[in-house]
Amino acid sequence: QVQLVESGGGLVQAGGSLRLSCVVSETMSSVSFLGWYRQAPGNQRELVARIFSDNSALYDHSVKGRFSISRDNAKNTVYLQMNSLKPEDTAVYYCCYRNYWGQGTQVTVSS
Repeated sequence: QVQLVESGGGLVQAGGSLRLSCVVSETMSSVSFLGWYRQAPGNQRELVARIFSDNSALYDHSVKGRFSISRDNAKNTVYLQMNSLKPEDTAVYYCCYRNYWGQGTQVTVSS
């Protein structure tokens, strides 16, 4: 059973930054799905960013230019750097690897 452990969420003022981390309990396959989702109250879970084997990335239009996803294969870790945060970024953020999910980490952005 693969386990994913997220950290780095918290409360931040609008315009601030947070860095989320997700440690995967096995060596990450370069060809498997790896990304971050988020879910706000009353909303469906949505893909925020994903990273590919060549380290290229895909972002939701709402976070493009503000968020950056990266991976450290030596540490089996994927990161989500979030800058210029807005109140509408408030959500529980989930790491996803293959078809496994982390427990989620709350991000709250105050106005």
